[in-house]
Amino acid sequence: MAHLTLAGLSADGRRLLLVSEKGVEFTLDINPALRAALRGDTSRLGQLEIQMNSSLRPREIQIRIRAGESPEAVADAAGTTVQAIMPYVVPVVAERQHVAERAQRASLRRGPGESGPSGLRVLGETVAVHLRAVGADPTTVVWDAFRQETGRWMLTGDFTATPRSGTARFVFDPPGNYALADNDDARWLVGDLVESTETPRDDLQAARQRRLSAIPGDLPLGDDAIDLVTAPPTTPNAPAAAEPVPAEAPQQPEHEQPEQPAAEAPSEPGSEEPALDPTADEQRGRPRRPVQKKRGRASVPSWDEIMFGGGDQ
Repeated sequence: MAHLTLAGLSADGRRLLLVSEKGVEFTLDINPALRAALRGDTSRLGQLEIQMNSSLRPREIQIRIRAGESPEAVADAAGTTVQAIMPYVVPVVAERQHVAERAQRASLRRGPGESGPSGLRVLGETVAVHLRAVGADPTTVVWDAFRQETGRWMLTGDFTATPRSGTARFVFDPPGNYALADNDDARWLVGDLVESTETPRDDLQAARQRRLSAIPGDLPLGDDAIDLVTAPPTTPNAPAAAEPVPAEAPQQPEHEQPEQPAAEAPSEPGSEEPALDPTADEQRGRPRRPVQKKRGRASVPSWDEIMFGGGDQ
């Protein structure tokens, strides 16, 4: 490496004149980086380097890190290396860890419409009690915090337990020093979400049990009985099978229908059976039967027939 010696200042005052041991002359531009180096401002030197080699300004880099992006993602977006942006990443990461620790000491509140036991609860203590109750280690939760575009801080906790695992999200309000659960993982982590353990309802099995209970206990339940019980019910509104209807006799026009005979008075005991309605069989499609005439009473012989004889010859 060649050693250079300051020989003077250029005529315009913008460059330094340097000379090597062999007498070779060099010039060096006087820029902000050189001035910062002469003052001993190393942080300023790093900032100037990023401004020259990165497409993102240091403030933009810190905003993205504070919003939850990883250093690798920010360095890739800036078109530089992680080592180049680390001077601006380290203080922001420390800020996020500080907010996460503070949020765990904040009071835990319930959102609108959420119910539960009353009383003051601390977020970190509540999480520890619930995880120990399910046999999990509270120290395995990985806490972090990031600030949203709205300015509100969001606390996250990655956990893995036997009943459940996920990422809990809590909204943290530093001025009010309280936290609110923002998803179901967060509600479960503090014990406010009770998961249902009921088995799925089987409507078909329930219907079979009801039908089996309706069968008398003394009847054997073989395969035929099971098939009968499990057979699908018939539709109540399904039309029944049509029965054969006998052919009706052709009806005469209304003006040509014969006049119906008047009903006769019932006969006295001992008389013959009454005459049948001649149109009843026709209406049923049967051949008309001859009408039986009612036989009158036996005639009483006159006095002449008794005295002198007579009658039927």
